[in-house]
Amino acid sequence: MADFEFTVASPSGTATRSAARINASRFDHRSLNEKIRAAISSGTDEVDVVGCLGERFIAAGLSSGSIRIGGTPGNALGAYLNGASITVYGNAQDAVGDTMNDGEIIVRGSIGDAAGYAMRGGRIYVLGDAGYRAGIHMKEYKEKRPVMVIGGKCGSFLGEYQAGGIIIVLGLCDDERRIVSNFPGTGMHGGMMLLRSDCEGIRFPKNVTARPATPDDLSEVDAILDDYCKRFELDKARILDAKFTKVVPDSKNPYKQMYVAN
Repeated sequence: MADFEFTVASPSGTATRSAARINASRFDHRSLNEKIRAAISSGTDEVDVVGCLGERFIAAGLSSGSIRIGGTPGNALGAYLNGASITVYGNAQDAVGDTMNDGEIIVRGSIGDAAGYAMRGGRIYVLGDAGYRAGIHMKEYKEKRPVMVIGGKCGSFLGEYQAGGIIIVLGLCDDERRIVSNFPGTGMHGGMMLLRSDCEGIRFPKNVTARPATPDDLSEVDAILDDYCKRFELDKARILDAKFTKVVPDSKNPYKQMYVAN
């Protein structure tokens, strides 16, 4: 396969679309990203990256274009993403969507730690599991409300210091693990989490309130779940036929509860 291929497709009755195909195994991460940026800046609509194995910062900061990745991208996939679309046909490593501002990252596998770090817009959809500290420092401002949906389960400190946005964890895997490990929402002071579980046995920090989700709570995220289920061809009715727990901060000063003795 060539290092870099460029094609123009114009199916009958449709607008002309251009596509590029890049063999990631032939480049270091810096050169690979230069190839992706060059393709997008030339007006290419779609970029297929194949043979990916640990290359970092793929599509960092991109504002447009559709990137499809075969293999396993390395850390900081889509960091500072500003409107582009990324789809991964496999797993991804740590810091997916670090500080992303807009756009979408769709991972048809599992992801590592600290996904969505300081995320302030856009959507991250993961079919499988997430590691530790997913959604750490997520934030929102006016119409900018980031969304992260994890189809599997998560490690400890989910939503640590979360200041805004929505985190949904669905637990769609058949194993004995709890839907999230210890201390979800530590330091949380904005936003919300919805966990598809009664959360029995989960150790929540005292700065959050965890209660059964109401129909109104689920209605608030109905469009998100509809979009997620369509992307991964899942049965939304089956997903909703379960208990959900809503987690929100219960104080405007969570740090005092964490660090100051009563």
